[in-house]
Amino acid sequence: MPFTVLIPARFASTRLPGKPLADIGGKPMVVRVAERAMKSGAARVVVATDDERVRAAAAGFGVAACMTRDDHATGTDRLAEAAAALALPDDEIVVNVQGDEPLLEPALMRSMAALLAQRKDAAMATACHAIVDPGEAFNPNVVKVVLDANGYAMYFSRATIPWARDAFAKATDTLPEGYVIYRHYGLYAYRASFLRAYPALAPSPLERCEALEQLRALWHGYRIAVEVTQGTPAPGIDTAEDLAKVRALYASGGGE
Repeated sequence: MPFTVLIPARFASTRLPGKPLADIGGKPMVVRVAERAMKSGAARVVVATDDERVRAAAAGFGVAACMTRDDHATGTDRLAEAAAALALPDDEIVVNVQGDEPLLEPALMRSMAALLAQRKDAAMATACHAIVDPGEAFNPNVVKVVLDANGYAMYFSRATIPWARDAFAKATDTLPEGYVIYRHYGLYAYRASFLRAYPALAPSPLERCEALEQLRALWHGYRIAVEVTQGTPAPGIDTAEDLAKVRALYASGGGE
């Protein structure tokens, strides 16, 4: 099952400027991410960046890269430009791996591609895992997803969905027995044909309200297949503290 991994990597970052080039064990972060992706079985791994410094750094370690505009409204728009530049055929599966996730398991990337290959009626595939911490369930920064009986996304929200009406009327510091709520993990696989169509889709009011771009796809009738994973995928790097932890892990040999 051939698939392509695209790694969007913007140079600008509010909390960690120049993040894609941050050194991790002697290599830029974006290169570490690409090395992980190369272990997934992908036929091709390409960094999509808006900055020549990132392109040059990737090339210095033999990682393919393509330049994209610096004014894209969303990461999906950047992927769409990259897919067009690479002339990917409509049926090509593209896995989107963020450039700040040097600990992401290659097997998870591969499983996203496999899920989309199996679900012929889906335009996208993504992942989620069960929430067991009430703090996460009620945290608006934790995105939730509700699935239908066949494992397709019905809705994504920052709200606590589904809402356990009777149980939560009594207390919200615990999750009731038998209650299932999923945290969405922002790893995606797309069909190249969908990436080509996405930039022309009008933003939806739901997307604007929740600030979740995947709601645009649902709004326009595209199906999103969702895999329920066991455990929590490794977090990305958002702060200097996150970077220090990952550097220490690589220094101990645990990040390879």
